[in-house]
Amino acid sequence: MVKRACVFCASSSKIDKVYNEAAIELGNVLAENNWAMNYGGGAVGLMGAVADSMLAKKGVITGIIPRFMVEVEWEHKGVKDMVHVETMAERKELLVKDVDAVITLPGSTGTLEELFEVLSNKKLGLFSKPVILINTNGFFNPLIAMLEKMIEENFMRVDHGELWTVVNDPKDVIAAIDANQIWREDPLKIATV
Repeated sequence: MVKRACVFCASSSKIDKVYNEAAIELGNVLAENNWAMNYGGGAVGLMGAVADSMLAKKGVITGIIPRFMVEVEWEHKGVKDMVHVETMAERKELLVKDVDAVITLPGSTGTLEELFEVLSNKKLGLFSKPVILINTNGFFNPLIAMLEKMIEENFMRVDHGELWTVVNDPKDVIAAIDANQIWREDPLKIATV
């Protein structure tokens, strides 16, 4: 059975090429390991890079994009399995539906919103699959420090530090997913730190 990853990432085309290279490498890794991908359906930035990379390797991709983004021509024309939705909320729901892992490349507010919704759901026991951050160029270091601060200051429990896994290189993603235990939050503990 083919496994499927949801990939969250930037749509900006103005970023340093090191981030594009990581997105291309991730697409290669997923396709070469027979992983399918759900992603936001865009044609530019890291979205375009990871999609183009997977398409070049004959990878299986599902794009999920709101109609207003299609109207402004952000949709990737090479992705045949493209799902059009009405809202961003519907997009986020479908992106993670029935996936085996969530992988986050660098991005902006939308990428972080998607990531934090998944982490919140995982913390609440509503999502149980591995969540991998690809920390290209140390991009996520400040975010990781903030999450560690939340644990340090008792806003989260110590075991909540296991909600995500950080890798520096896309080549390490599959091993990180394989090593990651399925998260099973005890609902009785949710309300307590």
